[in-house]
Amino acid sequence: MLKRLSGFIEQLRGGSDRRPDASGRSPRQPFFSRLRAKYDAANTTLDNMKHWSRTDGLSSASANSPEVRRTLRNRSRYEVANNSYARGITLTLANDVVGTGPRLQMLTPDDAANRFVEAEFFAWAEAIGLAEKLRTMRLARVSDGKSFGLLTSNERVDARGKLDLRLIEADQVASPTLVNDTSRYIDGIRFDADGNPISYDVLRHHPGDDFFSYEEEYNTIPSAAVLHYFCCDRPGQIRGVPDITPALPLFAQLRRFTLAVLAAAETAADFAGILYTDAPANGEADSAEPFEPIELEKRMLLTMPGGWKMSQMKSEQPSTTYAEFKKEILNEIARCLNMPFNVAAGNSSGYNYASGRLDHQTYFKSIRVEQTQLARVVLDRILNAWLREAILIEGYLPNSLRTLDSTFEHQWFWDGHEHVDPAKEANAQKIRLASHTTTLAIEFARQGRDWETELKQRAKELALMRDLGLTIESDESDSPPETKVTEDNAEKSQQQTN
Repeated sequence: MLKRLSGFIEQLRGGSDRRPDASGRSPRQPFFSRLRAKYDAANTTLDNMKHWSRTDGLSSASANSPEVRRTLRNRSRYEVANNSYARGITLTLANDVVGTGPRLQMLTPDDAANRFVEAEFFAWAEAIGLAEKLRTMRLARVSDGKSFGLLTSNERVDARGKLDLRLIEADQVASPTLVNDTSRYIDGIRFDADGNPISYDVLRHHPGDDFFSYEEEYNTIPSAAVLHYFCCDRPGQIRGVPDITPALPLFAQLRRFTLAVLAAAETAADFAGILYTDAPANGEADSAEPFEPIELEKRMLLTMPGGWKMSQMKSEQPSTTYAEFKKEILNEIARCLNMPFNVAAGNSSGYNYASGRLDHQTYFKSIRVEQTQLARVVLDRILNAWLREAILIEGYLPNSLRTLDSTFEHQWFWDGHEHVDPAKEANAQKIRLASHTTTLAIEFARQGRDWETELKQRAKELALMRDLGLTIESDESDSPPETKVTEDNAEKSQQQTN
């Protein structure tokens, strides 16, 4: 008995008694000796059952159904239209992403052709208000989840090219009446076998118009003429949800708390005073009607009934935690947009220089990511459509660009972000250039400017100043150190080259 028990204990310890049998396989361990790992978050308990009751395993298309997106759009638009914080946050984000508008730099071998295309595209962009439309598209993505633009022809465009960008709301891109969604047709968008959009069904009138009817006709527009700008959060997602969706309950809490504090303060201010007595029930005190209002006159002496006292209601709202609560709620709201609190609130009184710079680094990185997506999804396609139309205009473009097979290499410049301390930034820029850890192209690009254009302009200014006999006084100690090459170093360099 002791031998069997010791063998059993040895098996639990993982000892050498588990020898292979005749087939060469090791005997199976007892089920209670195997370690089974688990996640606390995967357990459903009485405490977390209600919290996780709304979870589901729906696909991205099913989770973002037309009904769900319509509800989120309506609520987001309401908050942006009625909440000053929501309005300010969306405007700040659109202004920071788009700014005064992108600037084109062509990179083809023909410099003269590059300058011509850049000037003509800038004139066309100003004629159609491209910067304003891009800001509108970014605003729509915050409240609607997406934005659609149609590449159309407009004869009233004051430019050689008549290409125009017409924006439409997300409500108009929808499945027409009695058209069922399938695996290749979802909510007005038709896809091919590889998941690429083929066409979009666009209602001729907004569903919210007073004259909209359910028999409304629609236009089927090929995908080449449609710009669909949204944030894809899940694989297979084809329609976006508002960027402020996670913050919608927080906006409601912020409004409720503000109104509750205001109501409490108003209630306390409405009572000029309260008449009370310390006498016990049926005690010696003159009779007075409960809750009877008494009208008071200014600067008058008053006498109270015998046994009664007068006091004012203490105003305890807003409390000391009122501002702190609003700050925390607003900080949580701005987090879903990668926006720091001082930008969202428009208040940096509680920041020092280092913390402000650190918070802005994450925000500016998010801005650069959004600008890259906007350039790829919207601007590159607009430029390609503009160039193809310009090629068809006889004698418009230079000969080096008059072919549909050309690869139009280019890049986009956006507004730079102003530094909090320009002197420190200028000094850091001088050190980077002197140590050859950066280039003029990179430094000018950070400011949203073309280095070639700026250097040519600077050369013109210096030439004109020399002609006029003007000089620029500068301290030689402030100039960046030059790289000195001695004769020995030159000889060594020449030997290595040989």
